Amino acid sequence: MSINIKNVNKFYGKQQALTDVSFSLNKGEIVGFLGPNGAGKSTLMKIITCYLEQDSGKVQVCDLDTLEQNLKVKAKIGYLPEHNPLYTDMYIKEYLTFVGRIYKVQNLNNRISEIIQQTGLTDEQSKKIEGLSKGFKQRVGLAAALIHNPEILILDEPTTGLDPNQLVEIRNLIKEVGGNKTVLLSTHIMQEVDKMCNRVIIINKGKIVDDQLISNYQKNNIDLEEHFSKLTS
Repeated sequence: MSINIKNVNKFYGKQQALTDVSFSLNKGEIVGFLGPNGAGKSTLMKIITCYLEQDSGKVQVCDLDTLEQNLKVKAKIGYLPEHNPLYTDMYIKEYLTFVGRIYKVQNLNNRISEIIQQTGLTDEQSKKIEGLSKGFKQRVGLAAALIHNPEILILDEPTTGLDPNQLVEIRNLIKEVGGNKTVLLSTHIMQEVDKMCNRVIIINKGKIVDDQLISNYQKNNIDLEEHFSKLTS
């Protein structure tokens, strides 16, 4: 089991952001994590990636406890936050070298060449990040998240702000790299969930309100967007 979340609660002052959240993810799953703004998606992702601590409950990543073994957990995860935190004054290869050294990646130059090719950055690799389009900046963020070959990918709104062509490119890239990993991604674009994910978890007001395979929606002719609206209205 790649991720195991059990009875997680999180408060910001007196406001409860997460209430008894529980679910598990297995290797090879690409899971869409859906919810309206303020539902708790980013909070839970930050807890899984050890950027925040839960107030109660247990989170395990690859059988490692996020509170007790956070450095080992971080080594297992590739994380792309909603606001892609790039050093835009760096060149692409310079930035990936910087990130790879943090993770102590072996044979780093070879790994950078591999990840640049995998993420479709070959023609852009000599450019400064500040000169890239939104789509290519997202690719750089994904490359940085993948540089250490993590077992788990956490992607927070990875397709926000992309044009239709960029959406297709990033979607295909996520599907490709997610084949042998566990991927948890949040998005507001329902059509992308149908095309990328094999499972959907819906959260509303800090509580999990649905958890189903995409095939169940298709088999029962359930429109995901309508279903989501009913559960979160």
